Formats: sequence, C-alpha cells, structure tokens
Amino acid sequence: MNPEWSRFCVALGLGLLIGLERERSKGEGPGRRPAGIRTFALASLLGAVAFHLGGAWLLAVATAGVAALTAISHRRSQERDPGLTTEIGLVVVPLLGALAMTDPLLAAGLAVAVAVLFAAKVPLHDLVKGALTDAEVRDGLVFAIATLVVWPQLPDRVMGPYAAINPHRIWLVVVLVLTLGALGHAATRILGRRYGLALSGLAAGFVSSTATIGSMAGRAAQDPASLHPAVAGSAFSTVSTFVQMAILLSTVSPPTLLVLAPALATGAIVAAVYAVAFTLRGSEPTSPPESEPGRAFSVVAALGLATLLAVMLIVTAALKQSFGTAGVLAGTAVAGIVDTHAAAVSVASLVASSTLTAQESVVPILAAMSSNALAKIALAIGVGSRAYAVRIVPGIVLSIAAAWAVASFTLSR
Repeated sequence: MNPEWSRFCVALGLGLLIGLERERSKGEGPGRRPAGIRTFALASLLGAVAFHLGGAWLLAVATAGVAALTAISHRRSQERDPGLTTEIGLVVVPLLGALAMTDPLLAAGLAVAVAVLFAAKVPLHDLVKGALTDAEVRDGLVFAIATLVVWPQLPDRVMGPYAAINPHRIWLVVVLVLTLGALGHAATRILGRRYGLALSGLAAGFVSSTATIGSMAGRAAQDPASLHPAVAGSAFSTVSTFVQMAILLSTVSPPTLLVLAPALATGAIVAAVYAVAFTLRGSEPTSPPESEPGRAFSVVAALGLATLLAVMLIVTAALKQSFGTAGVLAGTAVAGIVDTHAAAVSVASLVASSTLTAQESVVPILAAMSSNALAKIALAIGVGSRAYAVRIVPGIVLSIAAAWAVASFTLSR
C-alpha cells in the first residue's frame, strides 16, 4: 500500500476511534449532543487532507473552520450545562489527523489517550470530587512545583564546601521522599494504615531505604496514629536493603554472595520479624477512626532529610580530604554513609578482579552497611519524633548486629 494511503487510513481510523466513544455518550432524541462517529472521522480526515495539500497554513484554516462550526453548535445546544469536552476534542482531532501524515504512531497513541479521557469521565469526576480531599489536592500542587518547577532549575554540578553538594541531586532526595510519602498515603487509603504503610515501605526500600525511613518519620510525626505502621514500613525497607544487596552481589561477584549469604539472610530475617511485629500491632489502640485521610506527605520532613544528607556529604568529603581512603575498609565505611550498595559493589568488583578474596570483602561490605545504618539512625532521630526513633532504632541495630554476628561466626570457621 502507498505510504500516503496508509497514513490517511490511520487518520480516518483515529477519528473513528474517538468518534465511537462520543457516539455512545451523545444520547438520543432532540437533546442529544452534537458530533458523533461520522463528525469526528471527517474532522480527522479533513486535517490530514489539509496538511497534505497545503501544509501548516491550510491546516490552520481547516482547524479554524472546525472551531467556528463547533462554537456555533455549542451556542445552539439545548443542554443547560453542555460543557466543552466534546467541542475541544473536535478541534484536536484535525490536528491529530495532520500528525498522522508525519508520525502515524504518535498520532495513534495520542488518539487513544483522547479516547480514554473521554471514556473516563465518570471515574475522573468521582476521583476529583469525591475521593480526593482539599489537602490532597494542595499536596499534589506542592509536588508538581517541587518536581516540575524547582528541580529542573537547580544546577547539576558540585559546589559548596569541599565541592560536596550537588543541588540537583540533593533536591532529587526531596522529590523522592515526597513521592514515597504519596505512595504510602495511597497505599494507606487503599489497604488501611496497618498494611498499606508496611507494603509501601517494603517496595520503597528498593529505591532508597534511607529516604523511606525519613518519609515514614514525617508521616508518624504528622499522624501519631500511624506510628506503629510507619515503624513497620521502615523496618520492611531495611529488609529490602538486605535483599537488594544480595541481588547486586549475585550479579557482580557470586563468590562474595556465597560468603555473605548467611549474614545477609539473618539480617533480613531479623528486620522482617521486627517489621511483622509492628505490623500486627497496627494502629494505636486510642487512634481515631480513619475517616480523615490527612496529608499525603510532610514537606518539612523531606527538607529536613535533604539538609541532613547535605551535612553528611560535607562531613564525608572532609574526612576523605583529611585522611584519604586509607584501605578498603575506611573507604567503603565512609562511602556507605551515602550509598551502601555502591560501596559494596565496588568491593565486590575488587573480588571479581582478584584484588581481594571473598573472605576479605566481608568486613568492608558490612562496614558500609553499618555506616549506612548509622545514617538511618541519625535521620530517624533528626527528622522523626522521639517515639518513632525509640521504636525504629532497635530494629536497625538488631538487624545489622545479627548480620555481623553471623559473619563473625562464618569467618571464624
């Protein structure tokens, strides 16, 4: 088939697709809405033909003509509240038809998106008017500003004391914490406090256990009834840390994983038991009923976490400049404050290149995990309430201590 004919067919098809949905929802009788399957198909084909014959200028004239006819039809509508959704869609369709002449795949994808928006009228209206609270809408706007306005404007280069601060990456932590908080909030709305925060903590831990602990600290501070579920979610994020470490080591250096597997498994089991214990405890006995969803996240907690991370980066850079990276142990311990997995992978890479033995890698890797655990403890104390810190710190300490104990026993054999 001639390529132009196939593109005309795409233009006609996307018009039919959108018109099909409009035809089903336009109603019957004298009060039916204007524009159905034939109108949308012809409007899309008009845009394709106009662009094919005269380019952008003729397309603009054709689109203006469709817009004028749509405005006239809207004014003659007998509905008390006719809305503008169909009318705007009818103006968009000629543009999609023209787009099909240059990029059929993109045009088809956008047409599907338009059809979905049309078909999702009732669920979207129910979500905005019934499911979302005013506080959640405001939080959504805050998240949009932090992600789409502030973050792209920050410089992506190192600066500050010891050239340790990258504003773009530091703000990424803020975005991450806000995202994790929103996901945890959504899970709580769907599954309730007890299981929602636990599940979201386990999933978010694979992204960043440190950020998850900071996010849960903020949630526990703003909603005391969520204290125990937030602790459970934080403990489950520690389980994710051990599991992710095992996955990375299996990829980089299987011999290292073989030596560390008992320690990692023990640490994960201890953290999981601790998390399950707080999950079963659920909400506080005196907690109010979950009638008010509350805020999706804590901006103060996110900013506090980013500030503490910046301080840690400066301290880490100062230690490196003053003492250097004398030995693998000191280097990985310092690096583990910021990213325990990256530090461990660097050590495992030395094992893979035969620079270290698998047994020699155990202490540096656990040292990196220990320094990262100390960073989590510092965040829990600095960002969260005293009640949160008292409950989560023992879980972090017990899991890493169990890993050290098993590793010591393994190495001594």
